[in-house]
Amino acid sequence: MAGLSGLGGCGAGEPAAGDADAREVTVFAAASLTGAFTELGEAFEAAHPGTTVRFNFGSSATLAQQIVQGAPADVFAAASPATMKTVTDATAAGSPTTFARNRLRIAVPPDNPARVDELKDLADPKVKVALCAEQVPCGAAAVKALEAARLKVTPVTLEQDVKATLTKVQLGEVDAALVYETDVIAAAGKVTGIAFPEADLAVNDYPIATLAGAGDAARRFVDLVLSRQGGDVLAEAGFGSREPGREPG
Repeated sequence: MAGLSGLGGCGAGEPAAGDADAREVTVFAAASLTGAFTELGEAFEAAHPGTTVRFNFGSSATLAQQIVQGAPADVFAAASPATMKTVTDATAAGSPTTFARNRLRIAVPPDNPARVDELKDLADPKVKVALCAEQVPCGAAAVKALEAARLKVTPVTLEQDVKATLTKVQLGEVDAALVYETDVIAAAGKVTGIAFPEADLAVNDYPIATLAGAGDAARRFVDLVLSRQGGDVLAEAGFGSREPGREPG
């Protein structure tokens, strides 16, 4: 399994017959999926010898634009239906399937120097807050949650994906950030997560789809994500079921 060092080159669909050792599946996935998808990629490679899964993790909005502009990819897993729609509207993907859900948490340093306890504390101008940019799914969810709470928060930084936002907390550059529950779990011991009721009004659905020209290996990877095994890995990472009351898989 490998990451992507660049976006040039040919597409990553099925190879010519007899060239099984060269098979690749290129997956563009939301940054919040890094841990779970890396584990699923390893499981997929173990079950399909000779096939390599290559990941490009980042902002769903950025990844969608890269796909529409012709970046070679086989699978897109987004952190919101809106970013997936950018790709499906360009007829660059098949019908998407929702495979998981995620909700926001307040992340603070372990010692919580600003004594943040609830969402309204982020409106205090003395509290340095990091948010995702509004055009990316974690930022759109933050806007929705803050509007539901009727709060105005002025962040000191707006980041392009949730991992970068969380890093600001880990480095002690901000007092708090709004990130996904899964990112708080992945950073256990490095940040503390604080639940807040408005998060239930800003839950993100995660859709996945194969892209135009993708081969059978890409479809099998999507099947793994949608399977019981995939659901178990996602649940362990903190993702919710893909439909209320229904577990993935």
